Amino acid sequence: MKPSVQSILITESQIEKRVHELGKQISKDYDKSDLVLICVLKGAILFFADLIRTLAVPARYEFVQLASYHNDTKSSGVQMIQGLYQDLFRADVLIVEDIVDTGMTLDFLLNHIESFEPTSVKVCSLLDKPDRREVPVTIDYLGFKIPNSFVVGYGLDFAQHYRNLPYIGVLDGDSVALGS
Repeated sequence: MKPSVQSILITESQIEKRVHELGKQISKDYDKSDLVLICVLKGAILFFADLIRTLAVPARYEFVQLASYHNDTKSSGVQMIQGLYQDLFRADVLIVEDIVDTGMTLDFLLNHIESFEPTSVKVCSLLDKPDRREVPVTIDYLGFKIPNSFVVGYGLDFAQHYRNLPYIGVLDGDSVALGS
């Protein structure tokens, strides 16, 4: 039996407003750049789709798929499922993530991208869960800082469920699932 959503942490309208603000800032910062946005699948797909529609600058898109949760609420190590195809040499790269918690997935991806010798690499994440950080990483464009709760919705899932929710919600039984 899958758990139900206990509460709404971030509403659909809050997400929409923040995505537009991030799009304006990114457009300003990358006005004269060879920008490549990298969407981290699957969780960031809704955020990515909404964000790129707010951009006022030309950009190329790339997708990468990494796995670290494997139908659980705790990370079990990072694995690359689908890699990068575009040449990132001398490009300005912006990684678009759904959530940064331990930092292990993002650190793995940053190290991988650096091997392509881009001009710059920055990170845009919808959510940041700093209380779970195990590896220090920098988030250059942040949607929302959240507490240490297991969240779903707006692309984020639990065992492939809840991605379609238009808001960010907290699952029932969260403190038990996280062992707190």
